[in-house]
Amino acid sequence: MENRYETVFIATPVLSEAQMKEAVDKFKTIIADNGGKVVHEENWGLKKLAYPIQKKSTGFYYLVEFECNSNFIQKFETELRRDERIIRFLTFRLDKYAAEYAERKRSKLTEKVEG
Repeated sequence: MENRYETVFIATPVLSEAQMKEAVDKFKTIIADNGGKVVHEENWGLKKLAYPIQKKSTGFYYLVEFECNSNFIQKFETELRRDERIIRFLTFRLDKYAAEYAERKRSKLTEKVEG
């Protein structure tokens, strides 16, 4: 049974646009290579941090929603920890209600853009 997860990570602000894309692609590839599937992703851009992390006051926020086997998460988080470009991350499992809410929210945004 595949579970749905959402990971938000913060990348160091010194990255260029290309380096940020490269970091995101790396993690999407890791998910795919381990039998997972990226359902949705959002680039939240450069934001101010609530408190300094590694002497940085801003970071690139990125959200990835994906489906995978539960025993993959530990491996995925290890990869996030090892990557010096990632300064913080949070992964959580979406229950069926949270997954439905995320789908509804996205469809409303799509309607607004198209309408």
